[in-house]
Amino acid sequence: MSYGAFQLISSKTKDVKVEAKDKAESKKNISKPAKIKDDKDMTNLRNFTYHDSSEKKAYPDLNSYPKAWIDVDIATQRMYVKDGEKTLYEMYASTGKKDATPRGTYYVQGERGEFFYTAPLKLGAYYWVSFLNHGEYLFHTTPTDEQGNYVESIAKTLGREPSSHGCIHLSSPDCKWIYENIPYNTKVVIHGEYKG
Repeated sequence: MSYGAFQLISSKTKDVKVEAKDKAESKKNISKPAKIKDDKDMTNLRNFTYHDSSEKKAYPDLNSYPKAWIDVDIATQRMYVKDGEKTLYEMYASTGKKDATPRGTYYVQGERGEFFYTAPLKLGAYYWVSFLNHGEYLFHTTPTDEQGNYVESIAKTLGREPSSHGCIHLSSPDCKWIYENIPYNTKVVIHGEYKG
């Protein structure tokens, strides 16, 4: 069996998504991309971990923003929940290595789940939500091992550099909020070029 970026496989409870694993992990120094003007409420990136919310303020109540949409900026490794041009919430993110995250306008699809794991690739993640190709491209937490423990080397890239195979990695609280609150058919715009 060959594995692409993602593939639907069957588990004991539900279908799960599988993210392909790189054969070698990046050993580059991790640094903040230059000249990013973050929201004043952002958790300091120096102290930020995958256990943290990206901002110190509460997540927005989307009942008050029925036309909210998601803006993913590959250049800055940030994801924004917006209402028109107004940013409601900013999140640290990690997009695809080797330009693997597709650019364009997409819409949140019906597929989502609390956890996936694939034994052959030894990777999983929490709180996945599909935005393209019904499970091929997802928002999900930074990857985990078989026991559900986050892979620290990948987690350290959030907000700093690309580390996925095309999906959008987020911190656990940020991704859980997306999973629980972002409605079906929410617009997702992905743009930019990472030059780190």
